[in-house]
Amino acid sequence: MSKDIEDIIQQHDIILFDAVCVICNGWARFLIQYDNKIQFKLVSAQSPLGVALLEHYQMSTAHYSTMLVIQAGTLYTESTALLKVMQHLGFPLNLMSTGYLVPRFIRDFLYRGVALKRYQLFGKTDYCLIPSSENKHHFLENAIREF
Repeated sequence: MSKDIEDIIQQHDIILFDAVCVICNGWARFLIQYDNKIQFKLVSAQSPLGVALLEHYQMSTAHYSTMLVIQAGTLYTESTALLKVMQHLGFPLNLMSTGYLVPRFIRDFLYRGVALKRYQLFGKTDYCLIPSSENKHHFLENAIREF
């Protein structure tokens, strides 16, 4: 399975998101709308592939506290993950990548503040964002075998 994961992370730019978080589901819907080149593939952290990716990067599979972005095998977390995505979405959204000018410790402090309170602020959803026929090309889970 490790070779399968290595192949996947080299072949795809991946965004792992918390499928039960309202704000994370909103983020995934935002990406479906604005990632017109479909550069990023969405993977639920709770899916078998999501769990395998978390284990591969030695991240917790029980407590999910940050969006993860994987590009060419490199893992990005917290504010850097968000900025990595935004810089690829095209004008005017890519202007948000000027956030790199803010020191990382400040960006990550702010990111963690929202991430740690996301359930209290926005709640949990009773449904997962499920790939439909219109958006399934934005998701990676259906493109590969189960783990």
